[in-house]
Amino acid sequence: MRLKGFFLLMLVLSMFVVSIASAETRIRCASTTSTQNSGLFDYILPIFEKKTGIKVDVVAVGTGAALEIGKRGDCDVVFVHAKDDELRLVKEGYFINRHDVMYNDFIIVGPPNDPARIKGLRDAVQAFKRIAQTGSFFTSRGDNSGTNKKEVAIWKKAGIEPKGQRWYLATGSGMEKTLRVANEKVAYCLTDRGTWLATRDRDKFDMVILVEGDPVLFNQYGVMIPNPKQHPWIKFKEAMEFLNWLISKDGQKTIASYKDKHGNTLFIPDAK
Repeated sequence: MRLKGFFLLMLVLSMFVVSIASAETRIRCASTTSTQNSGLFDYILPIFEKKTGIKVDVVAVGTGAALEIGKRGDCDVVFVHAKDDELRLVKEGYFINRHDVMYNDFIIVGPPNDPARIKGLRDAVQAFKRIAQTGSFFTSRGDNSGTNKKEVAIWKKAGIEPKGQRWYLATGSGMEKTLRVANEKVAYCLTDRGTWLATRDRDKFDMVILVEGDPVLFNQYGVMIPNPKQHPWIKFKEAMEFLNWLISKDGQKTIASYKDKHGNTLFIPDAK
């Protein structure tokens, strides 16, 4: 009986140790719906976990919300795409160790009949002006995400305030749902190319790419850590292991190898 009790105690202790170890190897990453909707995390995280034993739980929200989560210390790492905001928040002391990771670009998609006649333009500001002038429907995320921030900046350069206009539809949702609404409403939409490539066939969109190639549509993604001096409870060591892997040769190669079923690269690594 004593021997049986001893083995039972050892079993309980081993389960307790495994439980603690498991908890210590799980980190929380606040990121964007574009990285999630594109399928990138489903592709790269199992590879990272296999190499390190660290599980990454992704909270996919708009970039604005992800930054707020990081500022509160409610995650261990932030992976977003609003570089100016990221650099400002690092300067203000909310985050440390920010690095470029990868990029793609934004594109303007819309109905094939193109009522605003923007097809082939390489000037996003001019395209937005034509959409507004013709009163053609435009669907916005309206969620303070990185994509929404880019869209707002383009409207500002065009000298147009779209909010409140009959033709302007704000979903308050992620990229994938906003694209679906645009498709249903026969509307134009600004989207990151990664989400577009990952969802266009699956969701059977009728929309097509109409404007691309303007330098203003460049879309940089970056990674950074909430300041551990402000938030000592974050899992800094494990978060840094994830960050360092993302910008390493192995991580960059893994990101580059992610393609859609047509062989298109969704994100181009550019860590320095």
